[in-house]
Amino acid sequence: MAMVVAQQHRESSSGCIDKHLAAGGKYVRYTAEQIEALERVYAECPKPSSLRRQQLIRECPILANIEPKQIKVWFQNRRCREKQRKESCQLQTVNRKLTAMNKLLMEENDRLQKQVSQLVCENGYMRQQLHSASAATTDASSDSAATTPQHSLRDANNPAGLLSIAEETLAEFLAKATGTAVDWVQMPGMKPGPDSVGIFAISHSCSGVAARACGLVSLEPTKIAEILKDRSSWFRDCRSLEVFTMFPAGNGGTIELVYTQIYAPTALAPARDFWTLRYTTNLDNGSLVVCERSLSGSGAGPNPAAASQFVRAEMLPSGYLVRPCEGGGSIIHIVDHLNFEAWSVPEVLRPFYESSKVVAQKMTIASLRYIRQIAQETSGEVVYGMGRQPAVLRTFSQRLSRGFNDAVNGFNDDGWSIMNCDGTEDVIVAVNSTKSLGLTSSHSNSLPLLGGILCAKASMLLQNVSPAVLIRLLREHRSEWADFNIDAYSASALKASSFAYPGMRPMRFTGGNPIIIPLGHTIEHEEMLEVIRLEGHSLAQEDAFVSRDIHLLQICSGIDEKAVGACSELVFAPIDEMFPDDAPLLPSGFRISPLDTKPGDTRDTLTAHRTLDLTSSLEVGPAMNSASGDASSSYNGRSVLTIAFQFPFENSLLDNIAAMARQYVRSVISSVQRVAMAISPSGLSPTVGPKLSPGSPEALTLAHWICQSYSYHLGTELLRSDSMGGDIVLKHLWHHPDAILCCSLKSLPVFIFANQAGLDMLETTLVALQDITLDKIFDDSGRKALYSDFAKIMQQGFVCLPAGICMSTMGRHISYEQAIAWKVLTAEQNTVHCLAFSFMNWSFV
Repeated sequence: MAMVVAQQHRESSSGCIDKHLAAGGKYVRYTAEQIEALERVYAECPKPSSLRRQQLIRECPILANIEPKQIKVWFQNRRCREKQRKESCQLQTVNRKLTAMNKLLMEENDRLQKQVSQLVCENGYMRQQLHSASAATTDASSDSAATTPQHSLRDANNPAGLLSIAEETLAEFLAKATGTAVDWVQMPGMKPGPDSVGIFAISHSCSGVAARACGLVSLEPTKIAEILKDRSSWFRDCRSLEVFTMFPAGNGGTIELVYTQIYAPTALAPARDFWTLRYTTNLDNGSLVVCERSLSGSGAGPNPAAASQFVRAEMLPSGYLVRPCEGGGSIIHIVDHLNFEAWSVPEVLRPFYESSKVVAQKMTIASLRYIRQIAQETSGEVVYGMGRQPAVLRTFSQRLSRGFNDAVNGFNDDGWSIMNCDGTEDVIVAVNSTKSLGLTSSHSNSLPLLGGILCAKASMLLQNVSPAVLIRLLREHRSEWADFNIDAYSASALKASSFAYPGMRPMRFTGGNPIIIPLGHTIEHEEMLEVIRLEGHSLAQEDAFVSRDIHLLQICSGIDEKAVGACSELVFAPIDEMFPDDAPLLPSGFRISPLDTKPGDTRDTLTAHRTLDLTSSLEVGPAMNSASGDASSSYNGRSVLTIAFQFPFENSLLDNIAAMARQYVRSVISSVQRVAMAISPSGLSPTVGPKLSPGSPEALTLAHWICQSYSYHLGTELLRSDSMGGDIVLKHLWHHPDAILCCSLKSLPVFIFANQAGLDMLETTLVALQDITLDKIFDDSGRKALYSDFAKIMQQGFVCLPAGICMSTMGRHISYEQAIAWKVLTAEQNTVHCLAFSFMNWSFV
């Protein structure tokens, strides 16, 4: 009997599924019909309840001789085998990845050993030179050993010269991809492993900026090369790529002359272009190589006039090495080595153009991720929402990104022109009369009679604010900064009916944050595509039961705080609720570009824990440099925030739309500053004091004067007595619930300071505050009351104004229960610096 049980145990362990251990220790043999019935139930419910098992016995006569407990054991064993099968498949997948990663790591280890050997040889050689008799010979030999040989120019005007350049480019590229031509260090935060996309490295010290990636991709080499050569499909900053000349090389390869334009990340810097030679060939070991480098000469492209808007950058030998892998797939090596000519941008922006981490994130890592995304989509591993094909959703993401880049850069050859700008505006307004939603799509609901597109854009410098956290807050708390009526106006351009300024119809939007409907995401969730639904209803009686929801198509990227050097973006555009594939898009949004400041570098370092308007910091010059002395010499996390909003317009409403757009962007800036202040480590306002009037004191000094003068004139404290010491007075004044504003004593008084409540009441920013005169915020009765009491203010030092109505910069009426005006005296109390106002219990009417 024992032998029979042992034999049955061996049969069960060898994979038989028709024998199961019953409660009494005996095996139960199931017939094929019984197994088929049980499998049908398992497919519907892998873990049936006791009642369901009893019902199964009653409904299936063939299971009548099986006890319920035996059926329970069958389902337990069935689930166990399913789990083992899945784990086995996962282990096989992980094993393949580990094998490939091990091979890459071994190659990397070999490269590092070669580099160590080379450094040891160079070290020994230099020691010998130091002991030589001639100091001059020593210097010359040391220089020759330490200097990298420069590229000797070849004749690029004939095929033979181009082939010579191509061969030299190939050799230099291979030395970077698999050799020791560049001192590579591991990319911060990108450790290799079975779940990582690949192995990433950046240059430690070389001319220009460089990054390298190695990874395993389940695509054939020719397919990978085809994808990577189409740079505009995966490189979001690529505006255009045009192949001017292509001819075969003698060894079976091809040589191409390529002109490429790439966008600038912000409106404060010019875009870049490249004139390059691209060489595609096969190596003797079966590897496919695509390498590229810049050529000397103009190579201005198809439109020399348009090329004048670009700064010619240099591409040092770069490219892709793709090797077929045993068992399918390919191992790819990517090298990007560039010189962006950082001298052509403001000094505060140069760290962005001198950072290898930024190149790694925007180009090297992005290309490898894109290839792996295509590979997973091809294998059917990626599932997207709303039944859309992956290619369609990728096109939407590319169109959103491209439309936003076009708006930020505003190229003349696209029809953009600056509107009434004297160079001192904080918000730049550009107009494109050649572009309208009616011309961008064949969609039947587009408007063919629009005058064009208007874009209001601005840039800010963020200090000690995490780009990923800020973008995530802007995405998740849209109601904190967005005006839904402005969204309604932009969305109305997609409707067949006409619209009017500022909105198509009176709307009421429900409270809370909008509904986010995910569409798709990349393999590492570094970019998400989603639809935003804003719920609204018409206030008109005849449309009371008609839904007026607004839908926005949105991409969000760069929300991983560990991604060093990554840009964070939130770009959105109104879209028709039918969500057609050819829907016209008018993207707006935010981009935060990190500035990789080197430790110990205090150049352009602004006062710690502040968020400043970037254009103001560039204008201040030497005066602001004095503040940098107090800044910490350690690394300060800085970044550039670029904001761009696009609006359609009719020609008759251009001026009104421009004014609305400028004020709306200013209100968005104010809201973003408030959010940045909340997440800033200092807890202080990051925006206080960026742009005061000439001769005005620093914000901290002015805050002390305001509080001391209030106490002197009214005999009571504006702030608590424990809030008057040191820097804390500025913090408490900034967060005071009453709207506190200061205006200058001029023939036409203008505001020079406001706390957060004051900015919210006026619906403006500190940057735009000086453009607002005192008389603009009061109505006729308010102005008369103020003028009649002006002499009393100057004589008595203060005056209490009765309840009244004032007006914000957006034209909204504001009621307040009481207002106090008082003179702000300097520390010596012998000079009147300005007038201060405090509006109590204010609210929008």
